[in-house]
Amino acid sequence: METPQEKPGLSTAKVVGIVIAAMLLTMAGTLFIIKIWLFPGPFEPVVLSKAEEQQLERKLERFGQIGGRSQRTQPDRQRELPTEEDLKPEPYSEEGASREIRLSEREINGMIAQNTDLAQKMVVDFANDLVSVKLLIPVDPDFPFMGGKVLKVKAGAELAFRGDRPVVILRGISVMGVPLPNAWIGGLKNIDLIQEFGADPGFWKGFADGVAAIEVRDGSLRVTLKE
Repeated sequence: METPQEKPGLSTAKVVGIVIAAMLLTMAGTLFIIKIWLFPGPFEPVVLSKAEEQQLERKLERFGQIGGRSQRTQPDRQRELPTEEDLKPEPYSEEGASREIRLSEREINGMIAQNTDLAQKMVVDFANDLVSVKLLIPVDPDFPFMGGKVLKVKAGAELAFRGDRPVVILRGISVMGVPLPNAWIGGLKNIDLIQEFGADPGFWKGFADGVAAIEVRDGSLRVTLKE
């Protein structure tokens, strides 16, 4: 008497096992996405090398920075008192003064990381004609639904110099990865803010009138001021 042959295919136990495994993977993926979306971790601060720190120090000295390198690196963040050199009387002169400001993306983020209020909460990115910012904003615990959570906000703006004037165009703002509608940000998306508001007295006109050149490249920013 011949024994019945097993039908080809997966057994019931194998099918159940595959379904359970798929459910577990789906749940794990969902929990991971929820964690990233609702509980974003702090940004890793940019730590400048000794050479980068010295180069930044020289640039800040040109801007009249009071206090030396230790002011920005000491753990307690206490502000140093002005030195005798800082308070030395001298006649004002613009002779030989450079009107150009050059800062790298790492230098900007390094200075942000040394600010106790912004460390691990803000990072800046420079790309060609584009400045992007990421912010982590804590929500008040009493706020409905999102109370106690941390919102991840991203924004990008085109920053360039064309036609003998600066160009500032907001490219968008997103919250938790969701781009906000243009109507929610005052209809300012993809509008040249200087062209829109630079004709009237105020910040944008003053900003445009004082800038001779702007260049944003991958990892760097250069601004030249007018006399």
